[in-house]
Amino acid sequence: MGLHPFRHTNPGVGGEKKIQTPDRKLPVSEIFLSIQGEGVHAGTPSVFLRTYFCNLSCTWCDTKYTWLNQAESKEGVDYKSLEAREVVRQISGFHCGHLVVTGGEPLLHQEALLPILSDLKQNGFFIEVETNGTMAPEPGLTALVDCFNVSPKTSNSKVEQRLRVREASLSALLRSRKAWFKFVISEPADIKEVEELVGELELPQDRVILMPEGTDAEAVLSRGAWLAGACEEKGYRFSPRLQILLFGNRRGT
Repeated sequence: MGLHPFRHTNPGVGGEKKIQTPDRKLPVSEIFLSIQGEGVHAGTPSVFLRTYFCNLSCTWCDTKYTWLNQAESKEGVDYKSLEAREVVRQISGFHCGHLVVTGGEPLLHQEALLPILSDLKQNGFFIEVETNGTMAPEPGLTALVDCFNVSPKTSNSKVEQRLRVREASLSALLRSRKAWFKFVISEPADIKEVEELVGELELPQDRVILMPEGTDAEAVLSRGAWLAGACEEKGYRFSPRLQILLFGNRRGT
């Protein structure tokens, strides 16, 4: 397969983009076993299915290898193009029933993910999907997912607001009743921005999670110290970044 096998299309709904996948193959960055480091299931042994391609470019992203070169990316070099049965085979080989689908932005690949998640769900898997909240999940996918870890981006991402905040998509995720909303916090001023978005979207307070930004343990712990106090004050949940604290900023963790 040559250059650009995955084509972006625009269906005309809020500027959201999807990836047309040849033969429903999935562009996979990596599949590995670790523990969930963030969110409500932090500490849970999990198989991670990390897809390639993203529709945002956050300055502090710790998985830039899934999108930084995507305009010139090549199958077999930047990612593997895998059929559903091969993805299921690799995931099942870890003998762990908790799956985290992450990226990049996995909701770019809903058509390709459907048969994978359907097979795994029939075999008893608990399925989490991590998303930036810019795309609404289709009903068939929503039915298979147990938990959406939604991470709307604030201005600290250095991404334009019109690209990073899609109210229709966030509202759809909220209506699923399966979503938790996790915000990356760099400085105290970010919390005010979060509160404004929580108010606009009427997000349930007990579904809001604040997490310190940082790609090294020192930054995570330093920010986490004052952020935990802010969570106590505001009534939000606090999330660690266990993968950074335990393993550092490296792939496969």
